[in-house]
Amino acid sequence: MHPYVRFDHVRRSFDGAVDVVRDFSLDVARGEFLTLLGPSGSGKTTTLMMLAGFERPDSGEILLQGEPITRLAPHKRNIGVVFQSYALFPHMTVAENVAFPLEVRGQSRAQQRERVGRALDMVRLSDLADRLPAQLSGGQQQRVALARALVFDPRLVLLDEPLGALDRALREEMQAEIRHLHAALGVTMLYVTHDQAEALRLSDRIAVMAGGVLRQVGTPQELYETPHDAFVAGFLGESNFLPGEVSQVEDDTAMVRLDCGVMVEALAGTVQPGQRCQVAVRPERIAVAAISAEEMGEGALPATLLESTYLGDHARLLLRVGLPGFPTAEIAVKRPAGVPMAGLAPGLPASLAWQPHHARAFAPPAAPPSGRAAR
Repeated sequence: MHPYVRFDHVRRSFDGAVDVVRDFSLDVARGEFLTLLGPSGSGKTTTLMMLAGFERPDSGEILLQGEPITRLAPHKRNIGVVFQSYALFPHMTVAENVAFPLEVRGQSRAQQRERVGRALDMVRLSDLADRLPAQLSGGQQQRVALARALVFDPRLVLLDEPLGALDRALREEMQAEIRHLHAALGVTMLYVTHDQAEALRLSDRIAVMAGGVLRQVGTPQELYETPHDAFVAGFLGESNFLPGEVSQVEDDTAMVRLDCGVMVEALAGTVQPGQRCQVAVRPERIAVAAISAEEMGEGALPATLLESTYLGDHARLLLRVGLPGFPTAEIAVKRPAGVPMAGLAPGLPASLAWQPHHARAFAPPAAPPSGRAAR
């Protein structure tokens, strides 16, 4: 059975020298909500625009329902697109904007009225059908753009940073709206964002991109809990990165001598004995206590609390770790709100520890993260 969408070794360069998208292969299932996640310049929007037909690959093929579409004109692909800028026609009413794709497809006035009414009902804008875009809020304009992308029953809906211009509260409201529409309609959606929290909340699967390359694809939980490399660990969520050298590897566990002087255990991945590495561990996976490292046990790091910041649902602690005579590093720790912090105060000694399966040893990336938590 063919995947619903397939990118098959797709490449795109704008200048012939640097690949914006490089050897990109990805399958998307029918009805799936898949997010392309990455920093600016990662190639995610170019990938989406190639699927929409607004950009053409230099090599490779894109298939929709098993049929090549690389040379098919955009209007013949039956794909709905929602842009960050909304791209609404300012001189047209809400109803006229939503009807535009139907008019282009030659549908009758009666068909247009029926479909536009249904689409506006879906996004709860029926009472605003006669207004102009300038008379709407940002969230209402985004709903119009969604209705226009859905009104002609597309095979696929593409959303390019559609919530980027909205404030946080409205973004969260629209995220819920998009997720509800996806569940109700069962339409396949590809979503582009650089916002990791948005990707985690919306997606069935996430494809992480960097430098035009697909770094990892999986469910939100898979990517968060089992990142394949330091980039994914640092970009999706928050991680501490501690430099060191692999002393030995047994089964899937590596013993790592950190530069700060402490020997710790971590899942090995692909690292080998004698190799430099970065040990990545999430702030919420670290235990902290106002006791000595000896009392906490093997693998504990001696630390000094530098600061504690209250952030509502949790407190974020920043600690300096390291044995005397070794370079120090800084580690961020998250503690749930309301958990007592007996004996923990800035300037006082403490100790840190984590379970080996909560840490991962990665070969250093091209541009290694610092010892301080990546954000």
